[in-house]
Amino acid sequence: MEWQPDEQGLQQVLQLLKDSQSPDTATQRAVQEKLEQLNQFPDFNNYLIFVLTSLKSEDEPTRSLSGLILKNNVKAHYQNFPPNVADFIKRECLNNIGDPSPLIRATIGILITTIASKGELQTWPELLPQLCNLLNSEDYNTCEGSFGALQKICEDSSELLDSDALNRPLNIMIPKFLQFFKHCSPKIRSHAIACVNQFIIGRAQALMDNIDTFIESLFALAGDEDSEVRKNVCRALVMLLEVRIDRLIPHMHSIIQYMLQRTQDPDENVALEACEFWLTLAEQPICKEALSGHLVQLIPILVNGMKYSEIDIILLKGDVEEDETIPDSEQDIKPRFHKSRTVTLQHEGGEGEEGEDIDDDEDDDDDTLSDWNLRKCSAAALDVLANVFREELLPHLLPLLKGLLFHPDWVIKESGILVLGAIAEGCMQGMVPYLPELIPHLIQCLCDKKALVRSIACWTLSRYAHWVVSQPPDAHLKPLMTELLKRILDGNKRVQEAACSAFATLEEEACTELVPYLSFILDTLVFAFGKYQHKNLLILYDAIGTLADSVGHHLNQPEYIQKLMPPLIAKWNELKDEDKDLFPLLECLSSVATALQSGFLPYCEPVYQRCVTLVQKTLAQAMMYSQQPDQYEAPDKDFMIVALDLLSGLAEGLGGHVDTLVARSNIMTLLFQCMQDTMPEVRQSSFALLGDLTKACFPHVKPCIAEFMPILGTNLNPEFISVCNNATWAIGEICMQMGVEMQPYIAMVLSQLVEIINRPNTPKTLLENTAITIGRLGYVCPQEVAPMLPQFIRPWCTSLRNIRDNEEKDSAFRGICIMIGVNPGGVVQDFIFFCDAVASWVNPKDDLRDMFYKILHGFKEQVGEENWQQFSEQFPPLLKERLAACYGV
Repeated sequence: MEWQPDEQGLQQVLQLLKDSQSPDTATQRAVQEKLEQLNQFPDFNNYLIFVLTSLKSEDEPTRSLSGLILKNNVKAHYQNFPPNVADFIKRECLNNIGDPSPLIRATIGILITTIASKGELQTWPELLPQLCNLLNSEDYNTCEGSFGALQKICEDSSELLDSDALNRPLNIMIPKFLQFFKHCSPKIRSHAIACVNQFIIGRAQALMDNIDTFIESLFALAGDEDSEVRKNVCRALVMLLEVRIDRLIPHMHSIIQYMLQRTQDPDENVALEACEFWLTLAEQPICKEALSGHLVQLIPILVNGMKYSEIDIILLKGDVEEDETIPDSEQDIKPRFHKSRTVTLQHEGGEGEEGEDIDDDEDDDDDTLSDWNLRKCSAAALDVLANVFREELLPHLLPLLKGLLFHPDWVIKESGILVLGAIAEGCMQGMVPYLPELIPHLIQCLCDKKALVRSIACWTLSRYAHWVVSQPPDAHLKPLMTELLKRILDGNKRVQEAACSAFATLEEEACTELVPYLSFILDTLVFAFGKYQHKNLLILYDAIGTLADSVGHHLNQPEYIQKLMPPLIAKWNELKDEDKDLFPLLECLSSVATALQSGFLPYCEPVYQRCVTLVQKTLAQAMMYSQQPDQYEAPDKDFMIVALDLLSGLAEGLGGHVDTLVARSNIMTLLFQCMQDTMPEVRQSSFALLGDLTKACFPHVKPCIAEFMPILGTNLNPEFISVCNNATWAIGEICMQMGVEMQPYIAMVLSQLVEIINRPNTPKTLLENTAITIGRLGYVCPQEVAPMLPQFIRPWCTSLRNIRDNEEKDSAFRGICIMIGVNPGGVVQDFIFFCDAVASWVNPKDDLRDMFYKILHGFKEQVGEENWQQFSEQFPPLLKERLAACYGV
């Protein structure tokens, strides 16, 4: 007997559906309670499906809502549905997928997909065959409804559909979908392409077997009048470019012609999909060859796409010039991620190599728009193509640029400035001759009356900061800095933000070149403190931190400290321990403490105490959460990570002055817990702090070494690169303090370090730190480490040859020399690598130079003049010269 609703029950459900559409919060709460009550009745879900599929007397929004509540129930507890209820729901869905209302069809489609994703594709074997059969229906609604459901299933379960678990339904489905590319309804054609598109990236076998038919069918739809179909065709071609470029190459010329047209499609969604094609093509080896002949058409199209659309300008409030007094709405503020501290070494020819920033801030001044749009995609495409074609791009661009940069219409002028910024990286060499006149023009644009022009000029100038700094300071650096500082105090918030970010980039490039202007810079940044709304304050902290990193100890002047510290400390006192704004402020203070060194002493105590409190609070909350997860919330461990990093900054900046603070706190106990935290970033920061405390106040660390060393040993796991890196560095610092007392701990760490230094594809920073630590262990305990020499000497030498002369390198090389003394046979096989590493020293201390001298000459005497001649014949000329000049061999 088919299930029938009870009239009274039905009325209750309908009343609930009506109430749940009320905006009133109290009503909403009552609805939630009522829902929980009704969910106790097994057939409540039957009522919901009945309203959705059969109660045609109700309005569509109410019926659809009933289906969505049912979908949530399926998500939450489908496994508890009685079998007869589950079967009734499935049957009703399939019988009504052709409902005349598009809204009801879509709701049923979502419901089917939700049941399918609950592992039900396996236990609902008739679902796919029935949906595929319904595609043949004469009734448009049934065909469209089934396709809608199939598209959602393909999106959700593409991997499962291509597996043996369901004995490969795609072998039937894909040929079936391809037939519908020719259907008379654009909606159906669009569904069919979208379904097949789900299987391109995963290279589903059934699609690969039909790949030529698929590509021909796509070409046949190239001129389709429906924009949704064109969008899906473009999307398919972009993915095929990544996955099956071999099948596209024969047709590449006509595909490029097609994409040139589509990138100018009147429908912006189509144009955006097509524009992705250039981004993807730029990553393919064939890009240069395929595109050279088309640049003359492509470049103007991309440049044209870089203008703000009218909608953009409305959304960006492009006509609002002054908004600095309007507070920010909280949802505009993106969550910030703290990058935990990683210990790196200084390299030859430049500062310590920062990890490459992954995020390319392509025109990040539009981040309030729907994030990705034609303007951003065009700019990104131009940027990557500039990196592929370099100077060859300029003949196509320069004639256009002139017209854009001096155009009376601000929208066009603005797009020209964006173009100039987008090509900065790839075309820098070719742009150099034009920069002496372009940079002053851009600096003038910083005073444009349109805020959007001022903000883009900030960004573009930051892309040329490297060149600006390479010129005499009065030429461009001084005028640029003067104008940028004015923009930091602009009346428009977007301009403030762009100027602050650009200034941070300029600081990184200029470093100590900024020292003469420090007073002026600090006046501006401190003034901005009183002026900025919430979001830009966070960027201002970053600009101040970067300034401290860039000028270092030059900031340690009473006059500067007086300007900078009071506003920072005032903010510090204002913020509560739970406030996430502490993150950027702590990061900023960490840089400032490191730069000011003893100048930070008057401020260090409250800052130190608070960091310890933050760590303690977080650990306590984590403890309560692990014991009673239903009673307590999981803590946000970022508070602890940032606090540990600021403590590191204090230890590094204050050195021995931190002693009394450490003595009066329980930081060592807390550190013992942090080093064993489940979260890698917490361990990473705690090992950095351990190393810094070891350098600053070892007497407080020493009593804990027996407990700490085994933990350090277990963290020498290169799966977590940064954790492993910092643990390695800390071990090296500890052993320099421990001396011979390190001996009992060597076995805990040595074999892991040797394994890491021999691993292929280990990042450079980790290799360098590992080599330094192995050298230091050998320096304090040569008898224990020297027997392993042949297992690490070769990678050891190659990883340290590019490091600058410094204390760490000095102690490591002393260790190697002492070990060679203990086990000279251990280096014989790889002696040429040792020679090369020795030659990398510019000026070693005298006694170290003597050690090198003795080893080189000892080896030469050992093998005899004739063998030495043969041996040194293998040396590159430069190495030969250096060794002869410095060591007379």
